[in-house]
Amino acid sequence: MRFLKKFLIWLAGILLLLVVLMYVFNVDYLLKAVRTIYLNGHTTAFLEDYQYFDNREIEDGVAQPWPISKEYNAVKPTDSLEKMHKQIGTVAFLIIKNDSIWNESYYDNYTKDSKSNSFSMAKSIVSAALGKAIMEGKITDLDQLVSDYFPEFKEGLSARMTVGDLSSMSSGLNWDESYYSPFSVTTRAYFDTDLNAVILGLKGVSKPGTAYKYLSGNTQLLAMCIEKATKTNLAAYVSESFWKPMGAKNEALWQTDDKDGIVKAYCCVASNARDFARFGKLYEQNGKWNGKQVLDSSFVAKSTQPRFADSPEYGYGWWLSDYMGKKIFYMRGHLGQYVIVIPEDDLIIVRLGHQNAPTTNGTPHSDDFYLYIDETYKMLEM
Repeated sequence: MRFLKKFLIWLAGILLLLVVLMYVFNVDYLLKAVRTIYLNGHTTAFLEDYQYFDNREIEDGVAQPWPISKEYNAVKPTDSLEKMHKQIGTVAFLIIKNDSIWNESYYDNYTKDSKSNSFSMAKSIVSAALGKAIMEGKITDLDQLVSDYFPEFKEGLSARMTVGDLSSMSSGLNWDESYYSPFSVTTRAYFDTDLNAVILGLKGVSKPGTAYKYLSGNTQLLAMCIEKATKTNLAAYVSESFWKPMGAKNEALWQTDDKDGIVKAYCCVASNARDFARFGKLYEQNGKWNGKQVLDSSFVAKSTQPRFADSPEYGYGWWLSDYMGKKIFYMRGHLGQYVIVIPEDDLIIVRLGHQNAPTTNGTPHSDDFYLYIDETYKMLEM
């Protein structure tokens, strides 16, 4: 008993020392990481983690239910599709054809109304908010300087950095896009309670607007610019600009860095497959919803075209592909969250899940991205 008591005192002392060292070396955000992620059995962010963070609500309005196809779920998912779902933990798979829900499946006790983290699919939503702010004249255009909102970027390489550079992932900022390292700025941003300070501490290390490099910090800074320009918190702005006009059935939640803090704009909108699909439909319809121009069509067109010839996989907030000779644009999030849009076939595919498949095909697109498209077309042909 005496040994056990000494051991517990020793252990408590070690833990206290570790906590002190975290504060001394300015990595105390790791305490929140341990509490919310690691002690829940995960090594990175996960679908239900929004329950462990503060959130802002993206309010819904009057729901506009999706039409249901006469052939709804008449075709079963292919064996290859079901195998992939089981292998990497799909929770929702939705196929919208000709503006109607043609097929949908849910797993792991998820339903059509279950919320799950979108991760970086939120980047497409932030880019849409940029387009809306430009449409409303609150931001001049894609060439508006970031330093007009944040003088911290008036000097050095970032002096000519624009909101368009942020949206197209060409800021030249010193951001480490590492999801599994506990010491990367990406991890700090996820758990820090002063995200504003983290972002304003970034520095330009290359000339902006010249080359694509995917950095989550770009989208966070873009969101901060939008909030300055619109004088509205981003969750409320997205609610009024998109969520309500598009008739989302459920409210969504957007994680914040702290209670009443700023949203983690580069990630972390929690909603469901049917409501996420509305952004796919909005862009497929060139910014129109029920005949009303919600988003400028020229902005949508520019967003879904590559900015840089040597990086054809990305536009402004949207991933791009020409698979099967078809123009495809899509929202993509960590662990394999997708809203895939194939306009020429009036087709939207949504997948949400716990993991994604690796990229082994030599392209910027994961293996599961191709499989979801291939198997969907096989189902449509049955």
